[in-house]
Amino acid sequence: MEQQSDRAGRYVLQPEGYAAYIPNPLPPAIRYDGELQVLLSAADRAMARLDGIGRVLPNPDLFIAMYVKKEALLSSQIEGTQASLRGVLEVEASLETGEDLNEIGEVITYIDAMRYGLETVRTEPISVELITEIHWLLLRTTRGADRCPGEIRRDQNYVAPPGATSIRDAVYVPPPPEEVGPALAALEAFIQADDPIPPLVRCALIHAQFETIHPFLDGNGRIGRLLITFYLCWKGVLSRPLLYLSFFLKRNRAEYYALLNAVRTEGAYEEWLAFFLRGVIEVSEEAERSAQEIIALRESVVDRILAHEIGGAGAVRLAYNLFERPIVTAKDVTDLLGLSQPAANALVNRFVAAGILRETTGKQRYKRYEFREYLAILERGTGLGGGMARTA
Repeated sequence: MEQQSDRAGRYVLQPEGYAAYIPNPLPPAIRYDGELQVLLSAADRAMARLDGIGRVLPNPDLFIAMYVKKEALLSSQIEGTQASLRGVLEVEASLETGEDLNEIGEVITYIDAMRYGLETVRTEPISVELITEIHWLLLRTTRGADRCPGEIRRDQNYVAPPGATSIRDAVYVPPPPEEVGPALAALEAFIQADDPIPPLVRCALIHAQFETIHPFLDGNGRIGRLLITFYLCWKGVLSRPLLYLSFFLKRNRAEYYALLNAVRTEGAYEEWLAFFLRGVIEVSEEAERSAQEIIALRESVVDRILAHEIGGAGAVRLAYNLFERPIVTAKDVTDLLGLSQPAANALVNRFVAAGILRETTGKQRYKRYEFREYLAILERGTGLGGGMARTA
C-alpha cells in the first residue's frame, strides 16, 4: 500500500518482509472547514430529533428491541453473514426457518452482545476490558469460536480479498502483535478523555482507529461498529440505541473501506469524518421516518380493529404484541391470551380479514401469519449482499 502521508501513522517493514501499519495516537488536528462544520451541525440536529422521537414512542423498549435486531443484522451482513430479519424473527419465535441456523446464530449473538454492552455502559466507562468481554460474547458460539474469542491477538493478521492465501496479497496489514496493546491503551485513553472534541467526531475517530488496530483475529468490524452504539449511548448523545449506522455503511460498503484506508495512507481524516457525519444524518432521518411510520401503523391497526368490530381486550393486546412478534401461529395467540384453540383461530381469522395479518404457508394445518406492514418497515435495507474482504 503506497504511503502518501504519515499523519495517521506509518507502514513499518517487518523482519518477515512485509510492511505492517502502526497508527499514531489520537487525536489528530482536525481542519474544520465550512463543509465539515455544516455537516456536524446537521448531524447533531438529526440526532437530537431522533432522540426526541425515541422519548415519545409508545412502549419504546418494544420498538428499540427491533432497532437493535436491525443493527445486529446489518452489521453482520457487512461481514458476509447470510441471514435475513425474517429468519432471525422466526428462530427467536421458535418457528422453523429455511435459513442457515449458524448464520442466524451470528446475528442473535450480536444482539446479546449489544444488549450486554449497552447495559454495562450505563454504569461503567468503555474500556479495553469491556471490549474484550464483548468480543468473547460475540464469537464464543459462532464460526469465530476457534479464533481466540476475548483475547487480544498474538499473531499477525491481515485483510485480503476473497481467495487470497498470502499476507503479500493483503489490502491492509494491521500493527504487529507487540504494538497492539500500547495502541489499544492509547485508544482507551482517548475514549475516556474529557476534552472539547465533539462527540460525533470522537466517535468517528474511535471507529476508524479501532479498525486500524484490528486487535482480534476475527470480529473486528462488528466490534468496531458496536463501539459506535456504545459510545453514543454512554455519552448520552442518544438516550436509546435508535441509530443503526450499519444501514448506511452496508449500502456504501466500498466507500466505507476505501476511506478507512485513505485515513491510513493519506491522513484523510476530514474526508472520513464527512462520510461518517453524512451517514449519521441519513440514518437518523431514516430511523425517525421509520419510527413515525410505526406510530402511524399502530394507530391504523387499532382503527381497523374498531372498524371490523373485533372486540375485547384480547384483540388490542394481540395487536400490540404483533409489534414485538410480527410472525405468529394460532398456538402463539392461544398461549399469549389464554384462549381456547377455536377462539384463537377465530381471532386470527378476523385479523386476516381486517388486513392486519396474512397467512403465508397456504397449508390447512400449521399455518403461520405475518404482520407484513410492520415487517416491510423493518426490512428496509436488509437485503442480502456481498460481504467484506477476508480477515486472516
